Amino acid sequence: MSERERTFVMAKPDAVQRGLVGEIVSRLEERGLKLVGAKFIRMSQAQAEEHYAEHTDKPFFDDLTDFITSGPVVPMVWEGQDATRQVRGIIGDTDPAEAAPGTIRGDYALDLGRNVVHAADHEDPGANEREIDLYFDEEELVDYERIDETWLYE
Repeated sequence: MSERERTFVMAKPDAVQRGLVGEIVSRLEERGLKLVGAKFIRMSQAQAEEHYAEHTDKPFFDDLTDFITSGPVVPMVWEGQDATRQVRGIIGDTDPAEAAPGTIRGDYALDLGRNVVHAADHEDPGANEREIDLYFDEEELVDYERIDETWLYE
C-alpha cells in the first residue's frame, strides 16, 4: 500500500476561460482525493519562468510562459494515497491526441499547447515539493479529515 502524499495541480488559463475549473475539481474529488489548498491568481512572468525552468533551453519555452501568464490560473494541492500517480491518470497524457477518453485532457483538450491542466510529474521525485512551494506557504495548506476517508482507504 502506498502512503498518502500531496501533489500539485493547476487549472491553466484555457480551463479558466472555458469554465472547466469546477469539472477538474469535481473529477479529482469524485476519485477520493482531498483538496488541501487552492488559489485564483494571475501568474507573473518570473513565476512562470521558475515553474517551467526545466524547459528553459527548449524552443517552446517562450510559448509556455506566454500562455501560462495570458490569463488567470488555479493552482491547487491535492492529497491522497499515491496522489501524484492517481492525478496523472485522471488528467491523461500531456498530448490530448494521446489522452484516453474519460480523462480530463481526453474529454476537454484538443491541442498540446492548450491542454487544460498541469500536474506534477510522478517520475520527478522533487516536482511536487518544488511546485507546491512555488505557489503556497505551508500555512495556506489545510490539514483535515474528509468524512469518507474510512470508505476510501483500508
